[in-house]
Amino acid sequence: MLPAILLTVILAALAVFQLALALGAPIGRFAWGGQHRVLPTRLRIGSLVSIVIYAGIVLLAFDRVGAIDVVPDVVSQVGMWVVFGYFVLGIPMNAISRSRPERLTMTPVVTALAVLSLIIALG
Repeated sequence: MLPAILLTVILAALAVFQLALALGAPIGRFAWGGQHRVLPTRLRIGSLVSIVIYAGIVLLAFDRVGAIDVVPDVVSQVGMWVVFGYFVLGIPMNAISRSRPERLTMTPVVTALAVLSLIIALG
């Protein structure tokens, strides 16, 4: 249960961050390649979509650890492996960002998310 809680805490913090980006906060150097101080509309929409994805990941994680039962077991099992793969792909993507603040901030964050999602996927 602890890995799901930690995953949720990190994703909740990222959701607040993404919401701030979507609302026009001048912190774009930490996300989406860091090319915009204030995100353009298409990336603001992407930030909102990210929040929805984070919520889905949290539901999947809590279903996988048995805290809730919202999807069939096979869906949460396979789904958490997909989530793990998603976060693993995010590690090099953040690590090669042209934005130094994004590299230094988001690479460790997505690495932690990958480790936590692996622990959850392994059951």
